Amino acid sequence: MRRSAGLLLFRRAAPGRETDGLEVLLGHMGGPFFAGRDAGAWTIPKGEYPDGETAWDAARREFREELGLAPPEGEAVPLGEVRQAGGKVVTAWAVEADLDPAAVVPGTFRMEWPRGSGQEREFPELDRVRWFGLDAARAVIVKAQGGFLDRLTEHSER
Repeated sequence: MRRSAGLLLFRRAAPGRETDGLEVLLGHMGGPFFAGRDAGAWTIPKGEYPDGETAWDAARREFREELGLAPPEGEAVPLGEVRQAGGKVVTAWAVEADLDPAAVVPGTFRMEWPRGSGQEREFPELDRVRWFGLDAARAVIVKAQGGFLDRLTEHSER
């Protein structure tokens, strides 16, 4: 079973922003498969981890690798797990923090592209990062990860 872990940053919308309530930071998946897509192509910063590494340690490591920034300090709200369509199980925590998307320096990955060409190209892990209100986030996030948004909403209403 493939496992991933990540951090979902959230902030309370300031007056003058396009949303009321909470906003979440999502990244648009890089590479050719997601280049022309919006719906279902946004994700929390996350990544796979091997046996022997805890999900929490992986979430913090992946945040740094994918965004090029230190993971924020603060209370980590456990959001549990979701199973994505391909079978991968993702574990996430929410952390309240503000981050300027312009400060992100995304990590990269290499893959053969076009397929069968024998040429390797480098792509950003996340090709853009931005803040979304919860309704807008639900419209673009990987479907299973919508469960994290629901759990964050439940937590914030307590």
